[in-house]
Amino acid sequence: MTILFISFAPIILILIYIYKRDKYEKEPMGLLAKALALGAIITLPIIFIEIFLKTFFETGDKIAIAFYDGFVVAALTEEVFKYLAFILLIWKNRNFNELFDGIIYAVFISLGFAAVENFFYVYGFGGNVGVLRAFTAVPAHALFGVAMGYYFGLARFDKRQQTKYLWLAILIPIMLHGFYDFFLMSENGILLLLFLPFIVYLWISGFKKMKKHSLNSVFKDARLERPEINLENME
Repeated sequence: MTILFISFAPIILILIYIYKRDKYEKEPMGLLAKALALGAIITLPIIFIEIFLKTFFETGDKIAIAFYDGFVVAALTEEVFKYLAFILLIWKNRNFNELFDGIIYAVFISLGFAAVENFFYVYGFGGNVGVLRAFTAVPAHALFGVAMGYYFGLARFDKRQQTKYLWLAILIPIMLHGFYDFFLMSENGILLLLFLPFIVYLWISGFKKMKKHSLNSVFKDARLERPEINLENME
């Protein structure tokens, strides 16, 4: 029971927080459950692909290996699968009708994955690792989801720039995730010093994105009628 609590408590707390941030029209619980479940399901193919990718770069410069493992093995693989899960389940769903909805569904998918990953880390390495991850890796996955969902929201309602935002919905989370893992995996003193300010940036940027889309969701009807509105400049 202790392992389950440490593994899933931070996931549940963040999910509740994100759900409560949806001020204007709550998302159906069934669809949220599917998003969470799909995020958990994609863990399986991700594991096999990451094991395969690691075989291409196992020896050499430590920094180069950390860069490859961080950006390619972990960030690229995991964020692409989260992105595809969003496209398959949410993108054309009629319940995706507010800017903030993109953030909610992307975070639920991300934390579905994080829940499975976190369980195996806690089960394999103990409660102390679980407590540490509750303040680092778990919220980081949520914040990667916030970035993805933010740009999915822009893509949904700004038809003129939809292609650009769809690209940003995958590229930005990969970059954020990549730097997060690279700083840690490098085991380099200078790069590790950058980890803390990077975490602070993730939190500040994530909360700004949530606040902006939460405020702008009240104008959703006007945006649906006028897709030419530049959403990023709206306050």
